[in-house]
Amino acid sequence: MIKNWLHLFVFNLKQNKLFTTLNVLGLSIGMAGLIFAILYWNDEQSYDAWNPAKDQVFVSINAVAKDEYWSTNVAPLDSYFKKDFPELETHCYFDNWYNNEMVHYQGKKELLKIIDAQGTFFACFPFQFIYGTPQSAIKDASCIALSEKAAKKLFGAQNPMGKEVVYSGKKLTVSGVYNIPGKSSMAPEAVTHLIENRMESDQDNWGNFSYGLMLKLKNPADKNQVMQRIEKLMYEHRVLKWAKEEGITPEEWLKKNGGDLFHSQLQPLSEIRLHAIAECMAEGKGNYQFLLIMVGLSVLILVLSIVNYVNMATASAIKRAKEVGVRKIIGASKANIIGQFIFETSLITAFSLLMSLVIVELSLPYYNEFLGKELIIHGSQFYGQLLLVFLVTIAVSGIFPALYVSNFETLKVLKGNFGRSKSGVWLRNSMLVLQFAIATFFIIGSYIVYEQIKFISARDLGFKGGQVLVIDYRNKYDWHEPDYQQKMFNRYQLVSSELRKIKGVSQVASGAFNFGSANGSTSSFAYHDNNIQGRNMGVDFGMLEMMNIQIKQGRGLSNQFASDTINSMLINETALKMMNEPNPIGKEIQWNGHQLKIVGVVKDFNLFGPQEEVPPMVFFHFKTIDWMINNVNKMYVKIDADHPEETIERLRKFWSKNVDTEYPFTYDFVDKAYARTYENYVKQRNLFSLLNVIVILIALFGLFALATFSIERRMKEIAIRKTLGADTSVLLKTLSKQYVVFCLTGFALALFPVYYLLDMWLDNFAFRIEISLVPFVVGFVVLLILTLLVVLSRAYQATRVDVLKYLKYE
Repeated sequence: MIKNWLHLFVFNLKQNKLFTTLNVLGLSIGMAGLIFAILYWNDEQSYDAWNPAKDQVFVSINAVAKDEYWSTNVAPLDSYFKKDFPELETHCYFDNWYNNEMVHYQGKKELLKIIDAQGTFFACFPFQFIYGTPQSAIKDASCIALSEKAAKKLFGAQNPMGKEVVYSGKKLTVSGVYNIPGKSSMAPEAVTHLIENRMESDQDNWGNFSYGLMLKLKNPADKNQVMQRIEKLMYEHRVLKWAKEEGITPEEWLKKNGGDLFHSQLQPLSEIRLHAIAECMAEGKGNYQFLLIMVGLSVLILVLSIVNYVNMATASAIKRAKEVGVRKIIGASKANIIGQFIFETSLITAFSLLMSLVIVELSLPYYNEFLGKELIIHGSQFYGQLLLVFLVTIAVSGIFPALYVSNFETLKVLKGNFGRSKSGVWLRNSMLVLQFAIATFFIIGSYIVYEQIKFISARDLGFKGGQVLVIDYRNKYDWHEPDYQQKMFNRYQLVSSELRKIKGVSQVASGAFNFGSANGSTSSFAYHDNNIQGRNMGVDFGMLEMMNIQIKQGRGLSNQFASDTINSMLINETALKMMNEPNPIGKEIQWNGHQLKIVGVVKDFNLFGPQEEVPPMVFFHFKTIDWMINNVNKMYVKIDADHPEETIERLRKFWSKNVDTEYPFTYDFVDKAYARTYENYVKQRNLFSLLNVIVILIALFGLFALATFSIERRMKEIAIRKTLGADTSVLLKTLSKQYVVFCLTGFALALFPVYYLLDMWLDNFAFRIEISLVPFVVGFVVLLILTLLVVLSRAYQATRVDVLKYLKYE
């Protein structure tokens, strides 16, 4: 039986080469798109999946200042965790970012990703230890634990245990070597235990949020109790304490400061990669929305491919009606007919799956570059998902056509009356309408996404970063040293003055902030009844001018005014609106114990990214608030447009010789670095555009095949009409008008979904376009033109044939 089915399959394959090719190509593209999405999905879902404590370890994320979320915690809670929280198995304060620092060993040095943490870090991230144990790896400040990769870099094949390395001027002993068994939200190359000294100095500072915190609960169900107790402690040591110090009631303090609004969130490690309310781990936060978009669109394309297949399968099945009738006459059962057609679908699907894997394998390097990942095709989970895709595709695309064919009425088929049946026509037309609806969704969606990205890209940012280099700058001094902040400032000034002497350099300045980054500090200040949580923007003279940031009122900071390094400050337009002060110049503000006078208002500019809202900002010189020099980790250098390569090379030589002899000279252009803040949305635009092309191609495959089949079925009618004198234009109109109706119907079906989903997507942006009629008009026109091109080209060929060929048998 199988042999007979195989012979019939090969015979029909030869008779329908075009339909089969389009079927295989459509299914291959559809399955390839879904495989790409599965690889991305598996990679994102695999973060921390290896960790047996992933549902027991919670990351603490605090909200202060009108629900602005911070991924940091205060140090004083440490002592309370040790004695007043019986629900905890353990806890761990840690740096939730990487320090990219050099580690030295006997003349060899390696730049490693290092985190500083308490000794309980490996209880929360139980990496596999090759040497040492999790308990002893970072037991005190003299220890360092290395990843297997880092150990090989430094020690080669030697056993690193007990060997001494130098890190940040300190001698540390290697006490453990670990291997990270899978994707991890924290994947350091080295872990140290130097955090305790910093925490000791912050034991009474309930307003300094500077540490990551993980809590390992004995019972995850106790999460809410722990959160409530943290909030209670914070209220007691913040609101009650500070109100008492000011001699006012807690209610008065809350009113004066706009409400403390502190509350804690505990999120399990298993959710932190894709569902964290803030980016709170060194490996960053996954883009869950982008992941869902990619998976959703990929599934939609596969649905389109399957619909395409079913449409062409039911159309081509009519050619095999007599074959089915004869098989039924000689004894074939309905189940036998169904089995035969499912078998044929299985062969086509299997070949399409192999083709899709070839497409994926060839395209994977470009896909990895697109996502910034290193995905590979492997794993039992992936092969299981692949098998599921294969079976579902067969079930959806094979069973329905098989049932349709098996229900052919034998007598009608053998008499040649099957063509009068309307059930098959109704099915094919409905699926063609669905294809038009999906194509409409992609065309209109692609247009809207393109316009939004174009809008934020072209929007006035409020600054200009062209020809401005941002250079990584390290200005470390031991904070125990006397006058260490003055030493930091003196070194910064020395480096700045030397940079200005380099040929091709026109301006040099810096700020305690980075364009395109939310890192930095914030502080609140009250003005009348308004409490404002502003971004602290410590700057050097000339920084705002170099970046072409405009002053709307008053003046900027200048070295011509002695007060500008003592008590002067600037605010931005957003802060001014929140202050509700029509004449801000000369007004004084109490800011963190400093009495500062407003001398100017800065025009709003987008610090974090063009898709984000502009926060309130306060500006002052480094000398005014001396601790802000601690946050300077970038130098901004404006170079001349002529011969930039030579200028950058001169900067490199000077930097490597005089500024930082250990670390590589790393730089970027401000505008390029800033563009990466909305890179994910650019990727979504590119993805939509690529999938739009694929969808249109698949839809055109189906339309071409169906139009070809439909016109072939009507060739006798066309021949008779031509014999009776019908004009070519009349024939073209007759043959194409039904497809115009299908196009209109599909377009109408897609209107609400595309408007609703794209409007939801646009809500991600603080600055967004409004959806107008233009995308819908463009979408309809494009769809109609493509439809008419395909249908009319096939119809025109049909009107040019020799009519005698179709009339000579009458």
